[in-house]
Formats: sequence, structure tokens, C-alpha cells
Amino acid sequence: MQHPPQDIIDALDRMHLLDGVVPAGQPLTGGVSSDIWRIDLPKRPICVKRALSKLRVEADWQAPVERNLYEARWMQVANRAAPGATPELLGQDTVSGTLAMEYLAADQYPLWKAQLRDGMVDPGFAASVAVTLGRIHAFTAADPALAAAFPTDAIFHDIRLEPYLTHTGRAHPDLADRMQTLIETTQHNKLALVHGDVSPKNILCGPNGPVFLDAECAWWGDPAFDLAFCLNHLMLKCLWVPKARQALLASFRAMTGAYLPLVDWEPAAALEQRAARLLPALFLARVDGKSPVEYIVNDSDRDRVRSVARPLLFNPADHLADICVAWEKEISR
Repeated sequence: MQHPPQDIIDALDRMHLLDGVVPAGQPLTGGVSSDIWRIDLPKRPICVKRALSKLRVEADWQAPVERNLYEARWMQVANRAAPGATPELLGQDTVSGTLAMEYLAADQYPLWKAQLRDGMVDPGFAASVAVTLGRIHAFTAADPALAAAFPTDAIFHDIRLEPYLTHTGRAHPDLADRMQTLIETTQHNKLALVHGDVSPKNILCGPNGPVFLDAECAWWGDPAFDLAFCLNHLMLKCLWVPKARQALLASFRAMTGAYLPLVDWEPAAALEQRAARLLPALFLARVDGKSPVEYIVNDSDRDRVRSVARPLLFNPADHLADICVAWEKEISR
């Protein structure tokens, strides 16, 4: 255990969480966009996040620290939509871009990414992620006044659309116009509250269902982005955990099948089409964008992603199942 940085201590003091003590803590690993600490207060441990202005990636990737405020707001709304969908929010400090939440122990709340890495792939859990996500989207789509609390168009562009789509278009100049069209479509469909980083690294497998973390990209926008973003990770992990490929593809289908029936704010076919158009771009971005996944390290695997993503960007699919089939054919060779 060690003393947390003074600015985190100061933030906790402003949140009235210290109770007159200077606590010990332990830095937690796994984040590229924030300093994350377990802080042991007299009554209980808590988790503290402080947003970084420069993300820990090879490329120069800057992001405003006020995103932390909108993460806290997303947590509050998500828990109203689906109680237990996030840790309990304990405080938020706008001065430093720091928030405090309940600490959830790994032995009771294992990380979904770690389970997938170890070959523990449960399509039923993927479906539960889709159901929770769909409930949040439906709840917020029914209350468009919430949009005013999330004026984050510029933040979402800077930490999602530019690093994933614009940057990938620079790596593939023949796709740049298509990437720009996807950006414009995503920006145009402002329908619900979007998490923006629905990834297995940000989802805990709780005893009562999934618990979502790290909503730093929270945005009032296109819910198709969240669906495509998570499906993308299930596809990519087929290269990371080859023995679990069939279960991962089954999880892709389970997630799609559980989510689409919950779409009541627009025709489900319209949302599915946007997700299907966006998914190959996000797929390609995780090998050629500003934030490549750390577990795809071989050029041959990168080429497999490109061999599926590029044709689908030139000849878009309308259905997510078609993308799953195309990827299954590639990885079965």
C-alpha cells in the first residue's frame, strides 16, 4: 500500500469522503485514459478515477479531462435505467476530473475480458450485456431532455470518431471517404445516451449481471455505435483465443439476438443496418487506427482482419449476421 497522489487526496477532500484521515491506496492497472486507484477509507475501500489529458498509447492522443463529469452523469442515468448496471457513484470532483465509486472486488466481480482470455465464454452472459445495454438505450431514448446534460459532441469526436475512423482512413486512403460518411451518419442519428466504450475490458461479470465501467465517452448520439463496438470485440477475440472461436461467434449471435428486440425508439432494421455498416470500420480500426488492440501482434492476423473488413466497407452488409458469417469463413480456413 502507498499514499495516493496529493491531487487525488485533495479531490477526495473536496468530495467530503476523507473523514479526517489520509488514507493509503494502491494503483490499479488496465486503463490508458485514467489513473485508477483503490483507496482504503476507514469504513470501506473505494475506487477513484482521475482522467488523463494525454492517453497512454503510442500515438499522440489528447482528451479533455471534463469527460469525467459526463462519465459520472452516465453512471447515474444508467443506474436509473437498469439498477446495478454500474458501481455506486460516491462523488465527482470537477476541479481535477476525478470521480469516486464503490470498489467491487475481483473475486466477486471478475472482468469479462479476463474470462474471455481464459476461454470462459458464455453466450448467455453476452446476451445479458445486450439486455442491459438495450434497457439503458430504451430508457434514455424515451427521455430526450437528457440530451442537454451531455453536450459532448466534440469529446466523442476527439476520443472515438477521429482516432478510430478518421485515423484509419488515413492508413487506407481509398476508404477515407467511406469513413467520413460513417462519421457523418453516426453524428446525425442522435437518439439515446451512448456509453461509447462497451468493451469486455469495461464490463464486470457481477453476481446479478453485467456491471459497466469507464463511460468516459458518454454521448447523446447513435446507440448503434455501442452495439457495433461490443460485437467488434467478440470478433477480434477469436484471434486471441482460438479455442473459443465458436463460443465467441455464438456470443456475437446471442448479443445481436437479445438486443434488437429491445429497440423500440426506431425500426430495429434501421439500427441494425447502421451497426452493420459501422462494424467493419471499427474492426479495421483495431489494427490500423490510433488504438490497436494489444493482443493482435502478428501481421498474418492483421491481414485477416483487413481481408474481411475492407470488402465489407466497399460492399456494406445490412445484417449483422452477414458479418459474423464472413468472419467465421475467414478464421475457419
